[in-house]
Amino acid sequence: MLRTVLALTAGGLFGAGLMVSGMTDTAKVQGFLDIFGSWDPTLAFVMGGALLPMAFAWRLTEGRKPAAGGSFPSPPSAELDRRLAVGSVLFGIGWGLVGLCPGPAMASLSYNGWQGALFLAAMACGMIAAPKLSRHLDRGAANA
Repeated sequence: MLRTVLALTAGGLFGAGLMVSGMTDTAKVQGFLDIFGSWDPTLAFVMGGALLPMAFAWRLTEGRKPAAGGSFPSPPSAELDRRLAVGSVLFGIGWGLVGLCPGPAMASLSYNGWQGALFLAAMACGMIAAPKLSRHLDRGAANA
């Protein structure tokens, strides 16, 4: 029960932060990504405001256990490989075309109508297909 309450609280705070910061406004996101046009740098401050506390959180969790049980995830790998590069490019293309990524897409469901639901469904299909496609590409690379 405590885990559910904490998860709902964290999710609600995350969604509220996305709304307040403008991350669910596709025009604002696309303005941030348009570095050669009328660039809007304000989302860089939102990202910095998220990255700085997370850097401290990684340091504070070393050797500790979460209050609600389980374990903290290990820090991400610093290895830059083909999968990371391809995934980043695909994520960036989708983010640039639509102006939404997974978190803001979920938050925008409440006001974005059928277009938001369609985007979320397409994103879910991509997330389901990605591991299968990745395994297929890895097998092909191993056979080459």
